[in-house]
Parts: sequence; structure tokens; C-alpha cells
Amino acid sequence: MTRTISVDHLARVEGHGGITVVVDGNEVSKVDLDVFEGIRLFEGLVRGRTIEDVTGIVSRICAICSHGHSITSLQTLENALGIQVTPQTRRLRDLAYQGANIESHALHVFVLALPDILGHPSVISLAGQLPDAVKMALRLKKLGNAIQEIIGGRAVHPVNYVIGGFGRVPATDELLVLRGMLQEGLEDCKRAVEILRTIPIPDFVNEPIRCAAVAPEDEAFFFGENMEILEGSKRIKIPVSKYRTLTNEHMVAHSHAKHSLYESRSYMVGALPRLTLNGSRISGLAGQAMKEFLKIPCTNIVMNNIAQAVEMVYSVEHATKIVNELLESGTVQEQPVPYKVHACSGAAATDVPRGTLFYSYEVDAKGLIASADVITPTAQNLSNAEDQLRATVKQGLSAGADDATIEQRLAIVARAYDPCISCSVHVVRAS
Repeated sequence: MTRTISVDHLARVEGHGGITVVVDGNEVSKVDLDVFEGIRLFEGLVRGRTIEDVTGIVSRICAICSHGHSITSLQTLENALGIQVTPQTRRLRDLAYQGANIESHALHVFVLALPDILGHPSVISLAGQLPDAVKMALRLKKLGNAIQEIIGGRAVHPVNYVIGGFGRVPATDELLVLRGMLQEGLEDCKRAVEILRTIPIPDFVNEPIRCAAVAPEDEAFFFGENMEILEGSKRIKIPVSKYRTLTNEHMVAHSHAKHSLYESRSYMVGALPRLTLNGSRISGLAGQAMKEFLKIPCTNIVMNNIAQAVEMVYSVEHATKIVNELLESGTVQEQPVPYKVHACSGAAATDVPRGTLFYSYEVDAKGLIASADVITPTAQNLSNAEDQLRATVKQGLSAGADDATIEQRLAIVARAYDPCISCSVHVVRAS
């Protein structure tokens, strides 16, 4: 007997998608994570635009990750043009990324995922049971937005990032305000850890997760010139300039988004892979929380939510460290690094909240974008998500779960990736 288990619309994620599972008896014959967003064409939008214009355009790809898109775009152009930014610029960009991480993870873990785990239909229902948790999450989200606003000029779609630096460097009084907010944020992080201790994490799927992330070269956790992918106990390093050997994008019939496979197998990017590969770098309250809540390597994809919470704590602690250092050393109203336009090409990758974001540009002699490629974290995660969804169905059937229970579990697994379905769709590359 053949039957279909489906999630027609995946709620509490960005964009429109669904899940279709076909079961033949007790055999799973089909698992599709359907992405039916219209093609965004954001790479085509920047072709023919000047290198000065392009960063403001690509920030519109995602409201949550707009600062990540802007800075990754800038780093791509700087790599192409041969620009070395100053240590102050690197530190301020690092601070902006901590703000994005705080904002995004606070929203996803406590507003979008926690209702799932505790059996609530929405955060409104959850707030009736755990009002302090929801208020804490909203305060942390506000903190993350404040960091991005001070560094980028706006909380969403920043205007202060330019090639080679900043339009304006934050003033001392702004950093003092941030320090006060971060001190309050550290107290909220302690509350978040206490809340995590009370949450029973679902454990209905256990499947190996192949992890990939940017390999940090210094304390800037989300930046580097190489990727790492974990194969058993072996770490394989891939230069960012050769990112297409990792992503290997291809079309699938059921999705408007391309899928990525490394050597014919799926991989995952995001908080759980980052902590799997680089968690030894984390100390403080975040390090304690990681040891308490995460067993590495982890085979339960739902634990990506917990990994995000640990990263959120790390980002508050690391942002506090950066702000204190900037206040101690003092900031300089330096000019962006000068450059000369010439025909060139470059690539860059950073780890934004949902995982690794890749950019590449070809620039012509007039400083216009000749071609562009953008591969978002969700696009890379789609094949891995389907593997985890298949394992969820198989293990559910083996345990005697009914279709309604399996359907609920499928939605929990998909949401655990914190997907941005809208951002996963991009134009087909013409050969």
C-alpha cells in the first residue's frame, strides 16, 4: 500500500516550502523538501552594476543576514582588487557578525523552534507558559540589532559598509552604550542557559551529520580563507577560492533551489557544524554550556537549535570582549583603503548565522560586475535536510509512529536547520 505524508506549508521559516514523503508499505520511496519560491535572480540584478553599488543591492537578499551578505560581498571585491583592510576594520566587521548571530539565534531558538519542542503552535501560546523566556529572547534580539545598527548604520540593509572599510567608524559614546547593553545581555545569557536546562530535547532521529564550516585563522570565528569538511575523524581543507569543488551545485526536479553535494554526498553548514569543527575555541559561559548540552559529534539534528543557543552566548561574550578592546585602544576615524579599478575576479566565504555563505564576482576593466555567484547556507543544506527527513521517517516507522506524529517530526527537523527558503533560490548558471 502506497501513502503520502506531507507538510503542505512549512510554518515559522522564511519563505515558502513543503515536504512530500511517499511510503510503500514500510519502505520510504521518496522524500522531497519542496522549494516553490519563485526564482529570485539576485545574481542577474548585479550584472552591469558598479562595484560601489553592488553591496547595497545584495544586502536585500535577506533581512536577517543583510549584514552578512554586505560584508561577504565586500570581502569578495577586496580579494579581487587586492585590498588589505586594516585591523580595526576586521575587528568592527567581526563585531557586526556577533550582532547578527545574537539577533538571528535568539529569534530562531526561542521564538520559532522552542514552540515546536514544547508542543506549542506559536510563540504567542508559548509566551503564556514561559513569558520570561520570550521577553529574554526579544531583549537579546534587540541587542543584536543595536550592534548591527551602530556598526552598519542600520539594523537591516546597512549603509555604512564600503569597499576597504567604513563610511564612518563608531564613536566612543556609541561603544559605551553598546557595552552597557552587552552587560545586560550577559545576564540574559545566564537566563538562557538556565532555560535550556529545563527543556527536553526530542531524540527521534539519529543519523550521522557531515559537517562543513569556514576554518577560522584567528579569533574571528566566522572568517577565513579555507573551508573544512569533516570526514570521520579527518579534516579536509578546501581553499575558499575553490569553493565550487565543495558545493557542486545541481538542479533537482522538485525544487527551484539547487542542491549541493561534496563527492556525491550531502553535508551540513551552520551552528552545529561550526561547533563540531571549532568548538574547542570557545570558553567562558558558552564553553561551559557547550560541554553541558552538546555531545560532539552529534547525530541528533534537533540539537542544532541548542548549538545556536550556545553560539548566541558566545557572540554576546565575544562582542563584549571586542567592545572593551576598542574602548581601551580607542577607535580611529580612518579612511577606507584606496584602490584602482581593473579587470579582476575573486571569491570569499563567511559563516553567517545559518552557515557558510559563498560569493564570487568577475569585474571588468570599467569596474562593472560581469558575473556573480551567490550560494547561501540553506541551498547547501537542502540535500542534507532530505537525508535527515528520510531518516526521521524510517526511524519513526520502525518505532511504530503514526503518520500524524511523523508529519510533526518532519516539520521539527526541517525547522532545526533554521532555513531561509527564499534565499536558497538563485538563477541557474549558464555555461
